[in-house]
Amino acid sequence: MAYTYSIPDQGAAHFLTCTVVNWIDVFTRKDYSDIVENSLNFCIYNKGLIVYGYMIISNHIHLLVQTKNNNLSDVLRDFKKFTSQRIIDAIANNASESRKRRML
Repeated sequence: MAYTYSIPDQGAAHFLTCTVVNWIDVFTRKDYSDIVENSLNFCIYNKGLIVYGYMIISNHIHLLVQTKNNNLSDVLRDFKKFTSQRIIDAIANNASESRKRRML
């Protein structure tokens, strides 16, 4: 189930938590956490995301972020959509992923 949260001050720094559906331990595999890091870097260099800190835990991500262009909702939407699709594709195409059936 997706939740919609409103960010009233788009230009302020925010502490955010993004969780994996059903709290599955996706990020115990480096390949999947690398996708998150690469996506963050893309948003930093191309979308004006400012990352003060982040932590990738086995089944969720903590972010302390802000944007240069006061469009945090848009950047987060794009980050989450792109990153989740890349992770799903990586899991589906990983022949050695023993947890594939449970994760997809």
